[in-house]
Amino acid sequence: MKKSLIILITILFFLVGCNTTIKNTDRKTTDNKESNTKVDEIEEKVIDIMNNMTLDEKIAQMIILSYESSEVDDNLKSVLNEYTPGGFILMGYNYSTYDNTKKFIDDLNSLSNIPMIISTDEEGGSVQRLEYLSDVDVTHIPYMYDVGKKNDKKLTKEIAKVLAEELRTLGINLTYAPDADIFSNPNNEVIGKRSFGEDKELVSKMAVTFNNGLEENGIIGTFKHFPGHGDTDVDSHVNLPIINKTYEELKENELVPFGNAIKNGAKLIMVGHIALPSVVGDNTPASLSKKIITDILKNDMNYDGLVITDALDMGALTNNYSDEEIYTMAINAGVDLLLMPNEYKDTIDIIKKNISEDRINESVKKILTFKYKYLSDYKPLDKSYLGSEEHKNIVNKVYE
Repeated sequence: MKKSLIILITILFFLVGCNTTIKNTDRKTTDNKESNTKVDEIEEKVIDIMNNMTLDEKIAQMIILSYESSEVDDNLKSVLNEYTPGGFILMGYNYSTYDNTKKFIDDLNSLSNIPMIISTDEEGGSVQRLEYLSDVDVTHIPYMYDVGKKNDKKLTKEIAKVLAEELRTLGINLTYAPDADIFSNPNNEVIGKRSFGEDKELVSKMAVTFNNGLEENGIIGTFKHFPGHGDTDVDSHVNLPIINKTYEELKENELVPFGNAIKNGAKLIMVGHIALPSVVGDNTPASLSKKIITDILKNDMNYDGLVITDALDMGALTNNYSDEEIYTMAINAGVDLLLMPNEYKDTIDIIKKNISEDRINESVKKILTFKYKYLSDYKPLDKSYLGSEEHKNIVNKVYE
């Protein structure tokens, strides 16, 4: 009798287990179907939009515009009404009071039927645009070097959450952070403490953790400055840094954090204005080099996300190339988004003249897919998150 009971219980457990497995399998199948359906819907939407866009409108999607004003004035409005850019970067001169800056962003969004990339440089340390707000107290984010010294993934995510929540109070949806450079040259003043540290494994871990924290809290991050700006002693804002390392040497150090970022689903990578003659064969900056962007980043490292340049008004480029050379070389190298080109309409004309529509379509499809996948459900936060006690208490843990 006892033996029969044991057999019966065993059979029951087996049947329950099978039922649970079937239910879990059904749930996974349903989830996969829903995910595939969403992907298909986005693809159909993107194709439909592109079929109804002029070539100028497509090219405009490849531009992240800057404009020196704290309001959407008549001049900017007329520009945006003609060809809405893919996005906008807020620099220090775009910030004023909280209400005015919020209105500025709302006005930008109101002029586009397609989700806009509303971006800024908010890293922590010396790079914090929100501190230009004149009438509110924002949370001062530590240098990432100080965050890296704690070597605490939970705290790193909390710092990213603080940064993300404060950006969302204005309607910003993307930041040009984290810095994935390795601080390997003590004479490097342009990167320095913006980096998480000197060790490639630490930087790899912290950069991905920080980016995950941003994404989990509604902000898209950007890994920069590919293929690595850490071992330089020249500021690319002023002139062209040259790194005399071979590809094998880069793979051993500088490329490690970016490889880890790609494995962990990086959506946006910024390419720096850095010359690598031992890799490229000449002093062509990485941001204009097909060898660096297409051959190495896309093909060798299997990156299929968006590629954006560093700001195109920096001396590393403007001292050596014309606007036409810069925009043409960057896109032919594999760039999708041009950050802060010079004259907006001139940029569109240059691209239309020098780049094939097939190449433009390739980037625009990626850009629109990115927008409808990651930006269309964006939810802003209210002003109370700015400089909150909770945020300040989290930041203070870095210094304990």
